[in-house]
Amino acid sequence: MMTMEGVVLKLPCFSQIVNPNSFSNRTPLKFRFNFSKSSVASLSVPAAAPVSLGHATRPDFQILHQNVYNGSKLVYLDNAATSQKPSAVIDTVNNYYKSYNSNVHRGIHFLSARATDEYEMARRKVASFVNASESSEIVFTRNATEAINLVAYSWGTSNLKAGDEIVVTIAEHHSAIVPWQILSEKTGAVLKFVSLTEDEVPDAKMLQDLLSTKTKLVVVHHVSNVLASVLPIKDIAQWAHDVGARILVDACQSVPHMVVDVQNLGVDFLVASSHKMCGPTGVGFLYGKSELLAAMPPFLGGGEMISDVFLDHSTYADPPSRFEAGTPAIGEAIGLGSAIDYLSQIGMQKIHDYEVELANYLYENLHTIPGVRIYGPTPSQTVHRAALCSFNVEGLHPTDIATFLDQQHGVAIRSGHHCAQPLHRYLGINASARASLYFYNTKEDVDDFIRALLDTIAFFTSFK
Repeated sequence: MMTMEGVVLKLPCFSQIVNPNSFSNRTPLKFRFNFSKSSVASLSVPAAAPVSLGHATRPDFQILHQNVYNGSKLVYLDNAATSQKPSAVIDTVNNYYKSYNSNVHRGIHFLSARATDEYEMARRKVASFVNASESSEIVFTRNATEAINLVAYSWGTSNLKAGDEIVVTIAEHHSAIVPWQILSEKTGAVLKFVSLTEDEVPDAKMLQDLLSTKTKLVVVHHVSNVLASVLPIKDIAQWAHDVGARILVDACQSVPHMVVDVQNLGVDFLVASSHKMCGPTGVGFLYGKSELLAAMPPFLGGGEMISDVFLDHSTYADPPSRFEAGTPAIGEAIGLGSAIDYLSQIGMQKIHDYEVELANYLYENLHTIPGVRIYGPTPSQTVHRAALCSFNVEGLHPTDIATFLDQQHGVAIRSGHHCAQPLHRYLGINASARASLYFYNTKEDVDDFIRALLDTIAFFTSFK
């Protein structure tokens, strides 16, 4: 026999081995192990299962740890609408208001100087996050909708005329359709729409064929908030530039979930919202190439965006100040900077890889339920869906599904047209239900959702 020193065996919990109720007293049990040389060589201790990204990050999101209706555990699957905020972001915003609340740029005192430094630091963080060439290419806005309207009213009114064409897909969010409809009414520009392939993905070949010397702007999403499809933005940008057009990308569903590099993609404009990427509501950003922003007139007039004001005229500040009239959302922008710190610490590629796994798990489990129709492409080795599924259940209204899931099971999903009515009409439906995941979700969340959905279907079908 040989003595084993420094070897620790991880044994199962004792209650898993025996029934403790079978003992009439609590006499301590003693174990003695003797190993031969041959047994040492074959000793194998199982490694602990790796902790998923969802399990590792959930402690940072206090809101997820609560019970809602009937004591049900909250299962939050509405992340395409808005994400939850980690404690670090909440603390950052709280600290701004507690410690250095002040207006930016216009004061020389300590509080104003610190607020200005933190606000501009947030701009630099955004620039670095999307790899803009310089921080002045980042304009803070109220949200992505305002960012698109900024481009429409500033760049659009200066560059579009009657007969010019704007190419848009039918899968766009309303905020990427309505501003161009308004602009086309004013300028006489024409909207050209790209439909879907048989796989329910915006038809990139059709988009390419629509481009001509008449095309002045291409407006596309990066990731669809309904179909979960991902467009080849780099290719589309090149096609647009080949005919002398500009491209604007709605990146609200991509910037929070994957590495987005504006220089590599070659886009002219890109918009995103803070609240979908763990940041506060009330702030978003526009990325614009510096030469384009420099040539664009102001969007709003007022303080901060001026150089000099005279009674008969005014001159304007350089970008980005030119497009940030009035007091900005200071605390919210600083909070966005904190959210970027948080996401960057995890790593966007790590987030993306984990979400691809979650996306497949969600699709595969939802697809097995009879009567469920999922919209968008089928995942494969070459087709990656975003971590969301818009779906309908035969014979049930999506709002009934969402209501029952919420009130009976604590599962939060979304129902409606998801600000994409043209797409829903194209699909022949009025509305859909949507479950959408983020990196703090887990496969257990998906399991809870599937069980709750099965119960929901059983409940409603019991009346037929």
